Amino acid sequence: MSSQGLNGKAALVTGGSRGIGAAIARRLAADGASVALTYVNGEEQARAVVGEIEAAGGRAIALKADNRDAAAIQEAVSEAVKTFGRLDILVNSAGIWRAAPIDELPLADFDETMEVNVRAPFVASKAAVVHMGEGGRIISIGSNLAERVTDTSLSAYSASKAALVGLTKALARDLGSRGITANVVHPGSTDTDMNPASGPHAEHQRQKMATPRFGKAEEIAGMVAWLAGPEGRFVTGAALTIDGGANA
Repeated sequence: MSSQGLNGKAALVTGGSRGIGAAIARRLAADGASVALTYVNGEEQARAVVGEIEAAGGRAIALKADNRDAAAIQEAVSEAVKTFGRLDILVNSAGIWRAAPIDELPLADFDETMEVNVRAPFVASKAAVVHMGEGGRIISIGSNLAERVTDTSLSAYSASKAALVGLTKALARDLGSRGITANVVHPGSTDTDMNPASGPHAEHQRQKMATPRFGKAEEIAGMVAWLAGPEGRFVTGAALTIDGGANA
């Protein structure tokens, strides 16, 4: 279910061509926002998401921007503002996964994880807040693995998502007096092409949950839309977990 609580708003969703990011882009558009979404390699997927939004009567654009490239992120923010005339919502959804035991994890993989999962949200937030006024929203997609590390090989990924919590709390303090909120959403196992519910490691993940099923990308998008909408205006500096009770 969606509403039109975001009528007149404009959003930028990084990594919006597939998975959770695409579901967020669709949901924000269904709620009335104009949506810009970024992609790296999935141009065809990004264009398909834009097409779906436009077919439903919404407004959307796809922008190529690699989260490892600060200038590209800044340009995506500028292009979104140029196209829509404003920017009210930033969703930092783009991310990468690099997993190996710490003694086997290449330093380059650690650096890339921090670059994409932490530095890029910082760069995007810094660029976006220049254009945001009262009611602005910054929402970053973290992971329940930031709060509870239940498996091996997660040093880089969990550290990066935990860092998003610190960044979010600091942004909430920096921006609260301007009426801009900042929050992080921590999904658990979610059925996407990166981690399918039918994949070889799925049952291992389900066994950890109080509700033993994978989440749907649309369910994560629903929480993001609530934070972006009028009912979420008093929530800031928060880390909200949606993981079927895996961390319970």
